[in-house]
Amino acid sequence: MKKGISYCVLLGVAIILLFGANLLIGSVHIPVSDIFGIMTGDEGAKPAWQFIVLQSRLPQAITATLSGAALAVSGLLLQTAFRNPLAGPSIFGLTNGAGVGVALVMLLMGGGISIGSFTASGFVAILLAAFTGAMAVMLVIFFFSTRIQNHVMLLIIGIMIGYLSSSAISLLNFFATEEGVRSYMVWGMGNFGGVSMEHLPVFAGVTIVGLFLSVLLMKPLNALLLGERYAENLGFHIRRIRNELLIVTGILTAVVTAFCGPVAFIGLAVPHISRLLLTTENHRLLLPATILVGGLVALLCNLCCYLPGESGIIPLNAVTPLIGAPVIIYVIAKRR
Repeated sequence: MKKGISYCVLLGVAIILLFGANLLIGSVHIPVSDIFGIMTGDEGAKPAWQFIVLQSRLPQAITATLSGAALAVSGLLLQTAFRNPLAGPSIFGLTNGAGVGVALVMLLMGGGISIGSFTASGFVAILLAAFTGAMAVMLVIFFFSTRIQNHVMLLIIGIMIGYLSSSAISLLNFFATEEGVRSYMVWGMGNFGGVSMEHLPVFAGVTIVGLFLSVLLMKPLNALLLGERYAENLGFHIRRIRNELLIVTGILTAVVTAFCGPVAFIGLAVPHISRLLLTTENHRLLLPATILVGGLVALLCNLCCYLPGESGIIPLNAVTPLIGAPVIIYVIAKRR
């Protein structure tokens, strides 16, 4: 317990340092003293620097921290509930469902949604489409979960739904215009910088609620580690717990994908990193540590995207596999 608390404190300090580095490093050089002054309300700095720090770097750092935590917790919930080390937020097709929604808007509807008197375009249309697509897939999975007790079969259904979604996206790309394909490709690269200060309260509010609900599931998750029959003997309803896990995972994955695009590997790799650090499966320690490690890894990946400086910004999904893939290879090799 003391070791776990010590690690959580160290992770918290590391997050603060990386958060500050995300405010400091970018395509425009801003002195540390000016950034500190801007964050403390000093109006003496250049207006352009104030805009960059408060309207771009700050919301991006907050978004990265919350997104990493949300995806990491989603992966941990699924890996524990389905006793599969390779389960992640994308395994049930939630990310692909969001991709189908965005593809319909960008490639088929010309970048806008029009239903009766309701009209949306640009970022709002993409946001609504991604969230609707992810939640639609979650409802399908939820429907099957009420009829199928075998968690392995439910995993297979999720994978098949992902394949169907990928097929639909490929067809939409084939018949789309060059401009539409380019726009969809940019969205698919992932980006923590898509959440403005105006949209940040909504994103943060939904994500924090989802993380709080996941914390309430720590006790049943610990019971599931001992087997479904043991958990039932303790009074836990397995199917209800599984459905609650799916709902929490669906909400967290949907909101992150809608705002930031399909971010790869964080949900799959971070729970394993947390286990390697703590060497425990106790979710009273593992879940908080996963939240912190998720935020830490996301901040690190976001920072790596800006390391080239003025020469450009690396796509997020070009960085996340560099951290996630070696972890998964190590886990597979260790388990033989």
